[in-house]
Amino acid sequence: MPHPYPELIPEQKCELSDIAHRIVAPGKGVLAADETMGSIAKCLQSIGTENIEENQKADGELPFPSLIKSKGGVVGIKVDKGVVPLAGTNGETSTHGLDGLSERCAQYKKDGADFAKWFCVLKIGEHTPSALAKMENTNVLAHYGSICQQNGIVPIVDPEILPNGNHDLKCFQYVTEKADLYKALSDHHVYLEGTLLKPNMITPGHACTQKFSNEEIAMAIVTALRRTVPPCCSWGHVPDWRAE
Repeated sequence: MPHPYPELIPEQKCELSDIAHRIVAPGKGVLAADETMGSIAKCLQSIGTENIEENQKADGELPFPSLIKSKGGVVGIKVDKGVVPLAGTNGETSTHGLDGLSERCAQYKKDGADFAKWFCVLKIGEHTPSALAKMENTNVLAHYGSICQQNGIVPIVDPEILPNGNHDLKCFQYVTEKADLYKALSDHHVYLEGTLLKPNMITPGHACTQKFSNEEIAMAIVTALRRTVPPCCSWGHVPDWRAE
């Protein structure tokens, strides 16, 4: 039976899974190396250099993606346009930037990008995250993922759950397990082997007075991932974290 939706051809799937493998190869990692105009100004000022366009590209005008690729790296780009208030919720948010994303991704691919990142956030509170916020944010992530893959870009899906609040470890684990991200990815026909998950660390809220051991935190993280991530998704990008 033919698929009622545009399916990736085998060559596209092979390219996406190959990119994902390269990003998480042994000894490799993901480095956020982008600079805003404000942050790069501070860097240049620290070495006594004026923040002008000529100095920003003084190294033979070699494009940054070309430099990364010449060293054997994989180039990625953040493609969302920031969080916005989600109407009908108590201070929760969605993320915008889907409009025109396909055209932008096509250009990013031409410019050398092979993976992308999109940020969505959920808040834990007495009545949050709401069912509406979870549904909205997971579907936005899935829509972004589908658009990226249609343009040959591996999407890093980042269902961030903020550590603010007084919730305990069990509550954070429960919210993580109920996010339903992979259900949304499947509904949007995202090729799971061609994705990367950036899971948040499952920890008690910053205002929680109860203490948990590193072993308890590690067990909560592993348990949540085993319960929610399909076996075909054997790779993930874990952010830097240090237990206090």
